[in-house]
Amino acid sequence: MPIVSDFYGISIEIRYNEHNPPHFHATYGEYEAQFDFDGNIINGEFPPKKARMVAVWAEMRREDLEINWDLAKNDQKPKRIEPLR
Repeated sequence: MPIVSDFYGISIEIRYNEHNPPHFHATYGEYEAQFDFDGNIINGEFPPKKARMVAVWAEMRREDLEINWDLAKNDQKPKRIEPLR
């Protein structure tokens, strides 16, 4: 499970051979959620303030997320994505 970005205590992962729809996993402390590329939670729980940060990041980095999704689907290592600053 390669971490592709981390910021403000949040880790973002894109996992190999995942199912559709395209998504990424975010962890923060004991919280874990799956987010779609629009920044919406599709599974799990996340603190609201941190979820908004993830949503802003996803909006800014959507193209990078799509590239990494394609890499991971093809069993290739996803690339690092610029964190939220």
